[in-house]
Amino acid sequence: MSETLNPTTNIAEFTVDGMTCGNCARHVTEALQSVPEVGSAGVALESGRATVRWRNPAQPNISAAIAVLREAGYPAHLHDPDAIKSKNVFSALSSWRATALVGMIALVPMLAAEWIFGVAMESWYQWVAFVLATIVQVFGGARFYRGAWAQLKIGNSNMDTLVSLGSTTAYIYSLWVLLSGRHEHVYFMEAAGIITLVSVGHWLEARAGAKASSALEKLLNLAPQTARLRDPQSGAEREVPVADLRENDTILLRPGNRVPVDGIVLEGASALDESMLTGESLPMDKTSGDQIYGGTLNVNGLIAVRVTAVGEGTALANIIAAVQRAQSSRASIQRLGDKVSSIFVPIVVVIAIATALWWGLNFEGAKKLHDAIAPQLWMIHFPQTAVAAAFIFAAAVLIVACPCAMGLATPVAIMAGTNAAAQRGILIRDGVALEKAGKITAVMFDKTGTLTVGKPSVGDCKVLQNISPEAGYEFQLAAALARGSTHPLSLALAKTSPREITFTNWREVCGSGVAGELTLQNKNWLFRLGSLKWLQETGVNVTAGKTFADHWMSQGATILGLSGDSQLIALIALRDTLKSGAEKVVKQLGAKNLQVYLITGDNQLTAHAIAQQIGLKPENVFAEIRPEQKADLVKKLQQKGERVAFVGDGINDAPALEQADLGIAVSKASDVAHEAADIILLKSEIEAIPETLGLAGATLRTIKQNLFWAFFYNAAAIPLAALGFMSPLLCAAAMGLSDLIVIGNALRLRRWKM
Repeated sequence: MSETLNPTTNIAEFTVDGMTCGNCARHVTEALQSVPEVGSAGVALESGRATVRWRNPAQPNISAAIAVLREAGYPAHLHDPDAIKSKNVFSALSSWRATALVGMIALVPMLAAEWIFGVAMESWYQWVAFVLATIVQVFGGARFYRGAWAQLKIGNSNMDTLVSLGSTTAYIYSLWVLLSGRHEHVYFMEAAGIITLVSVGHWLEARAGAKASSALEKLLNLAPQTARLRDPQSGAEREVPVADLRENDTILLRPGNRVPVDGIVLEGASALDESMLTGESLPMDKTSGDQIYGGTLNVNGLIAVRVTAVGEGTALANIIAAVQRAQSSRASIQRLGDKVSSIFVPIVVVIAIATALWWGLNFEGAKKLHDAIAPQLWMIHFPQTAVAAAFIFAAAVLIVACPCAMGLATPVAIMAGTNAAAQRGILIRDGVALEKAGKITAVMFDKTGTLTVGKPSVGDCKVLQNISPEAGYEFQLAAALARGSTHPLSLALAKTSPREITFTNWREVCGSGVAGELTLQNKNWLFRLGSLKWLQETGVNVTAGKTFADHWMSQGATILGLSGDSQLIALIALRDTLKSGAEKVVKQLGAKNLQVYLITGDNQLTAHAIAQQIGLKPENVFAEIRPEQKADLVKKLQQKGERVAFVGDGINDAPALEQADLGIAVSKASDVAHEAADIILLKSEIEAIPETLGLAGATLRTIKQNLFWAFFYNAAAIPLAALGFMSPLLCAAAMGLSDLIVIGNALRLRRWKM
């Protein structure tokens, strides 16, 4: 085999042995993600492969990835594409579908012979059954035996252990009966049926699991592996591997091309479909200077793009990492299931041994108890001897008690929930975040950029004192003073005038305003631009222009004052448009019995005007709050017993996002790696917030339902099997059905709606 990694790609594919269920796939994913060089990892259970994206394509660590898999009990090697061309019969039968098919070909004739034609006790049939069961043991059971042996070598046990023990118990007992010449019932059909039905269950489980992880698979396959690079000197174009791209390279995108990396449009114009990243259904127009992201689709124009991020630095890579981190995480509710599962297999083996001894040494007493309960339950085809009962009922206990459903209960729900969220442009950090989101009692909104569009504009300006004979100079002065700040209000004001005025000792007071010194008409002035409260605190008389300020504040506008030394020179009203769905969101959250709060640096009049527009109660409004005070307000609500979700734009809200029980950031795709939030909304529509909390609540309910079913199933099934009411064949079917119920219940989250 050629075990080499293509140096032109950041992807490696491994063939992994010993994976038989969703739990195995989760363990493989966790093992691979523990390797420092691995950026993200995905597992395809049905094909037995794991796909790895390296953080640095030039530094893959194949040996470390194979080593951690081996230590976890899953031998692996680098996938060889050429091996597909030379598949032999055995490798072709290694898939669950083929295993189930071989098993059914052998099982159906045995079922017909015993249940329809009644020839179970015929000697010729028992030899035919032996041959058919042996074929199933060799070709179908190989995966289970290899998996059990791999786990045994590292001192572990899992579902493969129970299936192997159960099937082998029925097979060995039947072989002993056949070879010893005893005229008794043989259980070759049950031995083959166990492997066959479990294989069918795993095939269906793999298909269902693929649906649960569909969003992640789509994300993993979004970015193309090649790009069209333009030579900076000659302008010639050539196709190159994406791994060869570097920052500031220029690439060309034609209509229909997927964007390979993050970049900024240099030339041309187009519309890009960003739906897989943001959940936004409409294409977004892009022209020169606009940011574009890897994985998006260029719809209709030819554009030249300057590369700004490659590899793990792209937004797509950060999103993939966030989704995978969530899917491989564990909610605290899972701890009980993990503790039980860790000791479950040894306990089941002990129960199976006890069952065998009970039926073998006290056959009449055990049968008497069975017969007493049977009228309330059902009758079965009973083993003829104590030895047969001991072997068969012990095998039934081993099979029916498989902890797979218990192990799948939480991770498959988290996978389905986070995938459903990702398809809506909602990134959830981990299972704990999902769990917290389902228990929120209050939602606190930061105003700017969250409830509002975040793009304020100047509504009006009133000059109270002329400091220059030049018309409009005061307004130009305010715009120039604002130019050094990145606050949304400053940016809006700075755009209104291109005039450059140089200030000395320019400084910004966070959450209050900006100040700078300027010599004007032979006088040295200290100019300040900011909130009226701050200006008043610095000794400026702000009563002048009260009528102007009150008029605009009553409409929800923010008032900035410009002062020179201690004199108020001008007032500027800036308006930020409320998002169209703000009022609806507040109503939806209120309908869920959630308390909704507004926090803003604006004055009381402006804050209450906005609150009135969106239907908030006045007592739930916190106005004139500086950025550093937001976290303290969250803490005060928590001290009153509220579980608080804080919704901010992530610019200066990090302390509040961290302090809150649940931090929700209305962000941009490029900011994903830098957010302090538990949940990130990749599109700015706040309609996603009720949807997010609703989906989280539905996921939490699904986890609880799955755990209840898994515990209930095992609590009921093990005693029934030990008492002789479930044959190994029925147990295999019940075990597979329990897994499918858990997965099917989780898959309902993909179709969840508000």
